[in-house]
Amino acid sequence: MQKRGTFPLRVLLCVFLFLFFSLGFAKAESPLPLMRISVENAPSHVHSIAVKRFAEDLAEKTRGRLRVEFYDSARLYRDAQVLSALAGDRVEMAVPGTWHFDRYEPNVGLFLLPAFYGRSKEAVHAVVDGAVGKRVASLIEENLPVVVPGRWLDLGYAHVYSSRPIRVREDMAGMKIRVAGGLGNALRIEALGGKALAIAWPDLPARLLQGDIEGVLTTHETIRSARLWESGLRHVFEDKQYFPQYIPLIRKSFWRRLSPDLQTLLRETWEAHVEEARREAGKAQEEARVILLNAGMVMHTPSEERIAAYRSFLKTKEREMMEAIGVHPDLYAETLEIFKTHSGNGTTDP
Repeated sequence: MQKRGTFPLRVLLCVFLFLFFSLGFAKAESPLPLMRISVENAPSHVHSIAVKRFAEDLAEKTRGRLRVEFYDSARLYRDAQVLSALAGDRVEMAVPGTWHFDRYEPNVGLFLLPAFYGRSKEAVHAVVDGAVGKRVASLIEENLPVVVPGRWLDLGYAHVYSSRPIRVREDMAGMKIRVAGGLGNALRIEALGGKALAIAWPDLPARLLQGDIEGVLTTHETIRSARLWESGLRHVFEDKQYFPQYIPLIRKSFWRRLSPDLQTLLRETWEAHVEEARREAGKAQEEARVILLNAGMVMHTPSEERIAAYRSFLKTKEREMMEAIGVHPDLYAETLEIFKTHSGNGTTDP
């Protein structure tokens, strides 16, 4: 005859053993660390292509130790919001443009100063890939909860695209020009006589057609991707206003969860893609230029001497811009020293 209370005790014991082994199994089979990578550009954009290729390579090389997910087209965040998302532990990696940083780390604004106006790509890379760029990356890591795992990707030269011709800088007087971001960009446009406006990208074609704005600061590839000649842009003032790049960022709290060998593998995988991505960005800009010409856009390309003269004009206001943005004078001084060693190709001052 079964004693009273024996059956419930057996039931409790079975439940306890079930939970013990279930929890132990669940712990052993815990999901892989999730690494979501966010970019805002469309799948066909050279930036998205490069970052997606890195994501696929990383997933392959980590051999199931990471669950890598790539999101383009701002499906997670626009770049203007992604730095906040990284700080809020809502995404693991992003690669936003340099023009989004000065609110968070003002020294990234260095690369938007007039000193970079019209400089050759080689001169820009000498600064970004050298001691100055490394110091700026360290400041980003010190002041934001992120890690910069390697060198930056190129977008390519930004110019002014307009509905009426700009042949010399004086033609920009009073022109309402949309800028994607960056206090340095706005200050430079205004120093050249224009009126810088912040307009959301989805609203841009309609605002151009309505005549609310007359110009856009961007790149050949971006104009091509949005076919903005259909919205009234007819001219290009090809003066190399600045050289936009994208900075890779990984959330620091996620980075610390990775083993040292995974951290090393991630850095090495990123670095393995930088040169190819930069070459493809340059090629994409060249191909986009041809497409713009075939679409009927008219290029006005200042001579190197005129670009150097415009840079000298802008530099009269550069100290004021530096103070407004918050760029450290030492970084600026080091940059000028680097530029002295890169003569020609639009890098010399009169």
